[in-house]
Amino acid sequence: MARAPSNPPPAAPLPGANLVNLRDALEERYLAYALSTIMGRALPDGRDGLKPVHRRILYGMQILKLDPGTAFKKCAKIVGDVMGSFHPHGDQAIYDALVRLAQDFSSRYPLVDGQGNFGNIDGDSAAAYRYTEARMTETARLLLEGIDEDAIDFRENYSGDQKEPIVLPAAFPNLLANGSQGIAVGMATSIPPHNLAELCDASLYLITHPTATTDQLLNFVPGPDFPTGGIIVDNRETIAETYRTGRGSFRVRSRWVKEDNARGMWVVVITEVPYGVQKSRLIEKLADLLNEKKLPLVADVRDESAEDVRIVIEPRSRTVDAAVMMESLFKLSELESRFPMNMNVLVDGVVPRVVSLAESLRQWLDHRRDVLLRRNRYRLQKIEHRLEVLAGMIIVFLHLDEVIRIIREEDEPKEALMMRFKLTEVQANYILDTRLRSLRKLEEMELRKEHEALTKEKAEVESLLGDEGQQWKAITAQVREIRRKYGPETKVGKRRTTFEDVPEAAAIDLTEAMIEREPITVVASQKGWIRALKGHVQDVSNIQFKGDDALQISFFAETTSKVLVLASNGKVFTLDASKLPGGRGFGEPIRIMADIEEGEDIVSVFPFVAGTKLLIAGTDGRGFIVSHDEMVSSTRKGRAVLNLDAPSKARVIVPAEGDHVAVIGENRKLLVFKRDEVPEMARGKGVRLQRYKDGGISDARVFKLSDGLTWKDTAGRTFTVDKADLKEWIGNRAEAGRLPPKGFPKSNTFGG
Repeated sequence: MARAPSNPPPAAPLPGANLVNLRDALEERYLAYALSTIMGRALPDGRDGLKPVHRRILYGMQILKLDPGTAFKKCAKIVGDVMGSFHPHGDQAIYDALVRLAQDFSSRYPLVDGQGNFGNIDGDSAAAYRYTEARMTETARLLLEGIDEDAIDFRENYSGDQKEPIVLPAAFPNLLANGSQGIAVGMATSIPPHNLAELCDASLYLITHPTATTDQLLNFVPGPDFPTGGIIVDNRETIAETYRTGRGSFRVRSRWVKEDNARGMWVVVITEVPYGVQKSRLIEKLADLLNEKKLPLVADVRDESAEDVRIVIEPRSRTVDAAVMMESLFKLSELESRFPMNMNVLVDGVVPRVVSLAESLRQWLDHRRDVLLRRNRYRLQKIEHRLEVLAGMIIVFLHLDEVIRIIREEDEPKEALMMRFKLTEVQANYILDTRLRSLRKLEEMELRKEHEALTKEKAEVESLLGDEGQQWKAITAQVREIRRKYGPETKVGKRRTTFEDVPEAAAIDLTEAMIEREPITVVASQKGWIRALKGHVQDVSNIQFKGDDALQISFFAETTSKVLVLASNGKVFTLDASKLPGGRGFGEPIRIMADIEEGEDIVSVFPFVAGTKLLIAGTDGRGFIVSHDEMVSSTRKGRAVLNLDAPSKARVIVPAEGDHVAVIGENRKLLVFKRDEVPEMARGKGVRLQRYKDGGISDARVFKLSDGLTWKDTAGRTFTVDKADLKEWIGNRAEAGRLPPKGFPKSNTFGG
């Protein structure tokens, strides 16, 4: 039997089929999907701040006449109508969006007035839509104001049998007032809610100062105003940069108070949690941290919330500092969170772009001007139509008997009326459509009064349409009215989120605060093993080391101290003394605790002392003075302090206490010069300390010239050369130096 070929030839295309490159087909279809997601689902319109689903929900409720003050209707009815007419993307998607519009902890100014279970801040879901009811709020009515007056454009719905609005008239700045969040394809948006009164103030300033910058508008809008309150602890410069670029984040903390109890005890009560944080999940996280013993300052956490948030945190003892305890909780839990800001919106409803605060408000104001013009043009058409009708009705009143005769006797009364009284077709049709019983109400004075009023209104509308100054004046009046309704003196308009600087407790080393302070002796070996002995051990000569290892250095410290390690590549690593292994064994290699590169050696181990300065130098003889504070790092990767060019290595790091520097080279040449000639730096290569023809630096020491230069020999004996005897070696930095005094160690080091 013949074996089938492993790679059969491609099948012939079907008759009438078009061959398309797979790559081109995928690119085309994915681009179409991306555009659909960006334009039709994820990003809000910069003018009304709504996504299509929210806009369709509100318009659907408008059609159902669910105005504020009317009877509620089942959400099932609303969802069904919206899905059937405008949004064919599933009932759950529509209901979830409707629920969020009704939640006062999600929306700063809710657009839906809900009746029933619409979920809570604990994260519990809303009841099914067959159980809940809804209607629009006054805020939603403002968004729809003028929609029946040709204020905006409409388009066909997905089935082509109805019309839906492309954008709402938006009588208030919903984009910034309620914010928006969404994830599209390749882009996302995240806009926090803001205070409406502040936005109105900024808008009024922008109307009178069209070229105003974002920095100027920040005098009116200091930052977000979250529905759940909280405290923003970012500085003004950071906030300004976020609003200027449209990208950044806000650091939001829970609001807390300290409540005193009996016998000197106290508790901390959390009254507000950051926006978007589920309270139940927050409590679970705090409980987990407590069980894992990561909160040594906390004894208990309990939730006593009813309608208001009340989370009670009990300290371990009355001596615990409340601010320090809260700082530890802020660092480890969602009691502090960052709300991202990415003001990516559809500019003019078409182009996705990240905008600044000023651009966002300008989008809304320009839209309001377009709405104003369209509504007034619509009103002008209505006025002109009514004036035309009134002119015809006045003629009817003056010749009522003749009009009745023509209607009764003429075969074509419309043409007869138009010819007899020189009426327009509109006037003739209106007269013919007028009921007989309405004729008795006709009064010439009333008709002429209405005609006069409409003529005056027409002149005002025409003046408004032709004068941009009047247009902005009208918009200013509208904005002022909104601010009056939602001012800071109203319940809904009062600012909920406040601003504070980070408390001083935030700068406290929490590790130190949460660890019991005990004296220890840190012991480091020549091969890079480290351990911590309990207490301050004066004699370490009896300490055992592994194999042929030996003592390199030992020093006193505390469990709250930090230990610094200098590697030969010029990096300094930071270790927590509390995490060092105990003194019963040989300890552990420092390399386990820090990411020291392969092939690099440990030059020195020393305790961190804030404010202390050191002289650091490499084998090439270059160095500088650096502070301990510039060496501390918070990661295992350490901090690069001394920059070196291969094959140079870090060699010396000694205290910089004194007024002169003594440097000895491998060529056994000693040089002494003033300490002021060495610069103080945070990092870098430094300057040349001593010049060498061969070899490099061996050791250095900073000392007071008045005390003389001291060194120790291999036997531990101390030698001192007085100031007067050092004249031969005192010179300038970067000189070669000369052979050291008699008795200087052959190791070319100054010793202990």
